This record gives sequence, C-alpha cells and structure tokens, in this order.
Amino acid sequence: MKHLGVARPASQEPAFVVSPERGMSHHPAVAGLPAPGRCLVVGILNVTPDSFSDGGCWLDVTAAVAYGHELHLQGADIVDVGGESTRPGAARVDVDEELRRVLPVIRELARTGVVVSVDTTRATVARAALDAGAVVVNDVSGGLADLEMLAAVAAAGVPYILMHSRGPSSDMQQRAVYEDVVADVSAELDRRREAAHAAGIDARRLILDPGLGFAKTAEHNWQLLARLDELLELGAPLLVGASRKGFLGDLLADAGGVARGVADRDDATTAVSAIAAHAGAWGVRVHDVAATADAVRVAAAVRQAASTQGAR
Repeated sequence: MKHLGVARPASQEPAFVVSPERGMSHHPAVAGLPAPGRCLVVGILNVTPDSFSDGGCWLDVTAAVAYGHELHLQGADIVDVGGESTRPGAARVDVDEELRRVLPVIRELARTGVVVSVDTTRATVARAALDAGAVVVNDVSGGLADLEMLAAVAAAGVPYILMHSRGPSSDMQQRAVYEDVVADVSAELDRRREAAHAAGIDARRLILDPGLGFAKTAEHNWQLLARLDELLELGAPLLVGASRKGFLGDLLADAGGVARGVADRDDATTAVSAIAAHAGAWGVRVHDVAATADAVRVAAAVRQAASTQGAR
C-alpha cells in the first residue's frame, strides 16, 4: 500500500485498523449501529422533488414510509432519508421545508423499528431528525455547511457520516482540481476528522465517505474506487456511494456517446458495491437494495474464503 503520510495523534486510536493479520473477513463496526460482519447496505429514500434519480417519487408521506419499509424488507440495514437534493447545481431549500419533508417519514419509520439516518447538512434538521427517531447523521458537507453541525452531533452522541466535498452543490464541480485525487481527498478527510474529534465526536461513531461525484470528475471517481485500500489506511469505517451516478452512465454510453439513463445504472452500481464490499468498505449507499444485499453477501463469502485460506 502507498503511504499517505497522514498524521494521527498518538492519543487517538482509530476505530479499526486494516492489517493482514486481522484477516480478509474483518469488517469494521460502528458503535450504536448494526454489525453483521459484512458491508452494510444503506438504502436511499429521497423525499425531494428534484433529486437526480428519484426526485418526486416519494413526496407523499404515506408513499415514502411504505417505500422505506420496502427497502428495509429488501435488506437495507439503514434507511437514509433526505429532504434536500445535493446533485450538482441543485438549489438549497428553506429549512422549514426540509423539516416538513423528512420529519414525518423518519418518525414513522423509526416507530416501526427501521434504523434511520438523516441526510442533511443543517444542525437544526439533524437535531429535529434525531428527536424524531433517526440514529445517524449523514452530512455531505463534512460539517462545513453549518458550523454548528459537529457540536450538535457530538452532543447527541450518535454516529456521523462525514463526507468529502468542496463547497455547495451549486458550484462544487468547478473545484474538482487535484494533484493526486486519492492523496488529496484522504488528507482533506483527515483534517475534517480531526475537526470532528476536536468537537467531541467519538472516533468509534465516525464514518468517512470519499464523496464520489462531489467535486469529482469521472476519472477522479474511478481513481478513488481503484485505490480504496489507500482510503482505508485512514483507519476509519468507509462508506461508498456510487449509486446511479453520472460517471456510471458515461461508462455505459451507447455507440452514439449518449450516456446510459439513470434508471438503467443499477447493475453497474451493484458491481461497484461488490468491489467496495470486497475491499473492506463499512457500507454502500444505494437505490437498488435487493441486488446490493446479495452482492455484499457474495463479497463477504469471498473475503471469508480468502481469510480461511490465508490461515492455513
């Protein structure tokens, strides 16, 4: 593995360590969340009118709750509920509107035993969602969009998904300039992790996400996927979110160069999920839960076989 040169204070033990001695079957656990011994499946539930894939599908509360239960039954370990689109170029919504969209859905799913995360960059929404029954905060800004977010998560004592990005959706793609995307993303994630620790977020409850498609070109995304082992050297559980994203559509373009449509990218997404799971990712965030649930189990079986073989 390439050494990233990312410094970590000696007093802060990582949530898990990737090493040959621990065996290929090992998957990290996050305090307060399911630990099935395999890559977790995070199902996407967007209650928005403008998300790039399923915008407008689940605006009705009853329909959204029913779909959340369906994702759970298909094998989602966590259902991630978001009320604001973060696709490139998306405009922000009013905080009251975001709350109106997510709270009734979260409340009902949590009441019926579904493990729910809230996908938000606002501390106000995070606090309200946690009060409604969510148990994870998924922040695509890594705490940069709202300077109260890290303190709010620390006070709540819940798991926090800290994603790499470079600014708001409106102009993030203009910032997709790197010397070495894997080294740069790793270093920037590490700085945000240190900020999270300084705010009081427990290392055992912190998950990192390299932010595929967020201030990244297609080539940047492929490099991050090809070198997941280097991201794992950060010593934190890793979430990978490639589901239906544009770089998959570009890869699968037809003979005329027209990108594969959003609705027809699930097979490619499942392939990415299998690769990420086999590499040791803590979780994958997807729209198509059923196929992904199968894929992560296959990856776990292969990792277990490799571990058994290596122990002989």
